[in-house]
Amino acid sequence: MNSVRTAFPSGPSSGRITLEGELHLPEGKGPFPGVVVCHPHPLYGGDMQNNVVMAICQGLLVHSVAAFRFNFRGVGRSGGVYGGGITEREDVKAALAFVRARPEIDAEKIGLAGYSFGATVALPVALLDDAVRLLALISPPLADSAWEQLKGYPKPKLMMVGSADAFVPTREFQQYARDVPEPKQYFVIPGADHFWWGYEGELAQKVSQFFGDGFGQSVA
Repeated sequence: MNSVRTAFPSGPSSGRITLEGELHLPEGKGPFPGVVVCHPHPLYGGDMQNNVVMAICQGLLVHSVAAFRFNFRGVGRSGGVYGGGITEREDVKAALAFVRARPEIDAEKIGLAGYSFGATVALPVALLDDAVRLLALISPPLADSAWEQLKGYPKPKLMMVGSADAFVPTREFQQYARDVPEPKQYFVIPGADHFWWGYEGELAQKVSQFFGDGFGQSVA
């Protein structure tokens, strides 16, 4: 695995901050599809070292898809302070712009994945960014209004929760997911809770398969 640690700017020029991230590149010759992976809640220990984030990144490489994980503002070496999930949208936009500009990345094959808090921040960005071709939402504690917006989202999407998730009730998730238009995939993983300990492999396999198939990539 080839990894590039980096710093990149986020926010308007009047309030520009610097975020830290790491780009993971598959073996072989690019350009590769690229997926930005958003971590869980910063106020509860979420960062780019999270077990789910790392598992997804490693799984993507198997499908010859590059992965970019980063720390939201106020986390790790990223500047700024926690913004309640609002200013963090600027961070997602900045991460997508960074990935698209890299010579190793095919700018026509960009995906976005968010886990928990990361899903709530990633969704509104994906809804407005035509460059995002595929969207994955893992354990998404979405408000009713967000699910309503997702009903109008025409691009391929993956939604996943664990059956023991205390924050995203299975029955409600299934009802919402059924109402989301095709193309879509949604899964409830038996036994997994919101934190996915012990289920990282199964999670990563489904997420990476979704992006690999969606971008027409073969398994490395």
